[in-house]
Amino acid sequence: MSSRNNKIQVQVFNDSNQKPVPRTKIQEVVRRVFASEGIKEAEVNVIIVTDERIHELNIEFLKHDYPTDVITFPISEDPLEGEVYISADTARNQAVEYGVTLTEEILRLAAHGALHLAGYDDSTPEGKKQMSILETKYMHAGNSQG
Repeated sequence: MSSRNNKIQVQVFNDSNQKPVPRTKIQEVVRRVFASEGIKEAEVNVIIVTDERIHELNIEFLKHDYPTDVITFPISEDPLEGEVYISADTARNQAVEYGVTLTEEILRLAAHGALHLAGYDDSTPEGKKQMSILETKYMHAGNSQG
């Protein structure tokens, strides 16, 4: 009985030196997270940026003087609106470190950001573990149910 969810709008912007970015796959992963988490209406921008830009965002909004892989900004809850910034530079380094493709790492970070918007928190070891399990589930759920 579930129909295509056209009330979940996901736009992907590339403000990095990484070309190309897996726009459609990013949109699919974010939509999958929201649909599975019961979010029926959402408007999210996923912005791929450089380490320099994510570092600036970290300083300005979070008072962290270092680049990170992903930052999520919730804008409103009902309907859900938010922005997810992903550093292509850090994703590239982490992909090498974790032995995965750059696309896989970007999709994991997109899922991570979407989970934050859906209300998940990774500030505890338990929360980190739960989010990691869900990231993997949503990244690979495209071809099968569950």
